[in-house]
Amino acid sequence: MSESALFPASRLTDAAARARAAGLDALLLTPGADLRYITGYDAKQLERLTCLAIPADGEPILVVPRLELAAAEASPAAGLGLELIAWEETEDPYALIAGRLGPVSAVGLADQMWALMVLRLRDALPGARQVLASAALRELRMRKNPAEVGALREAGAAIDRVHARVPGWLKAGRTEREIGTLIAEAILAEGHVQVDFVIVGSGPNAASPHHEVSDRVLRPGDAVVVDIGGMMPSGYRSDCTRTYAIGEPPADFLAYYRVLQDAQDAACAAVRPGLPAEAVDAAARQPITRAGYGGLHPPHRARHRPGVARGSVHRGGQHRAARPRHGVLDRAGHLPGTERGPDRGHRGVHRGRLRAAEPCAPRPRGRRGVERA
Repeated sequence: MSESALFPASRLTDAAARARAAGLDALLLTPGADLRYITGYDAKQLERLTCLAIPADGEPILVVPRLELAAAEASPAAGLGLELIAWEETEDPYALIAGRLGPVSAVGLADQMWALMVLRLRDALPGARQVLASAALRELRMRKNPAEVGALREAGAAIDRVHARVPGWLKAGRTEREIGTLIAEAILAEGHVQVDFVIVGSGPNAASPHHEVSDRVLRPGDAVVVDIGGMMPSGYRSDCTRTYAIGEPPADFLAYYRVLQDAQDAACAAVRPGLPAEAVDAAARQPITRAGYGGLHPPHRARHRPGVARGSVHRGGQHRAARPRHGVLDRAGHLPGTERGPDRGHRGVHRGRLRAAEPCAPRPRGRRGVERA
């Protein structure tokens, strides 16, 4: 897929239009997923300011430290017809941006902008109301074009190839750390340019959603949660969870897992254009409640969305260490989801939006979860 298809110049004008619709005078995007999505530039997050300024009316500019100009010029941003402004060490880039924007009353800031830069921009733009840029960009980023879908498929296929090798490494007597090292090497070998994370949670460690690796030795009968992901050359990411068992899993483990599979199937069957997302979540909860686990309140809602943010394509399934049992299931990056609550769950399911059905319910002896997009 071409860079121009993944990062079309039309995104700049689309983002400006979204800013106008949100009542914002400009969007100010520092390094992170928003900047990468709009321009294709995977800028380093430094104390020196890199900022894409997109006025609601006017020409956008990309302000970069002189030291980073070559990297910006080598990125897809250079092909967007975007003005690149390199600032020198003795210049104030915040004042530079303020001068180019002129008087503004409201600006959208990148959701994960450093506090250092938020405060400096507040001083440079006195009186300007600061809000999250996602108020304008959320709907734009939700809908994937064909090139993005292709990038996500490529990321999913790459992480699938890694998981295909995992059963051969899950042996009683090995430590989580040893297996994690092998997995990290395989993530790079299968086409990723960066390892984002490797979780190998065995036995009681499988109950901790964000456990990484430890020196715990795998034992026969252990359930092992393997959650792994990385970044592809396209900038789109994989994030894939599967549950394995060392040897024959206990009968109660299989019975409980089938409940979650039923929940996932119910969620997938419920999905249709125009349906409120919370209805999909409700469909997933019904089989869990019928089985007597409704009071556990699953900590992981039946949703994710894919994209350039870390944790962006999720696949899951249950496998035995020697024999894969179930197929590949997709998921994606964390954004407002399907649960009930203020500004939650009422958003509809629409064509072009990728979502995942990922019911999860905890038990005292371990976490279980399945994922599919």
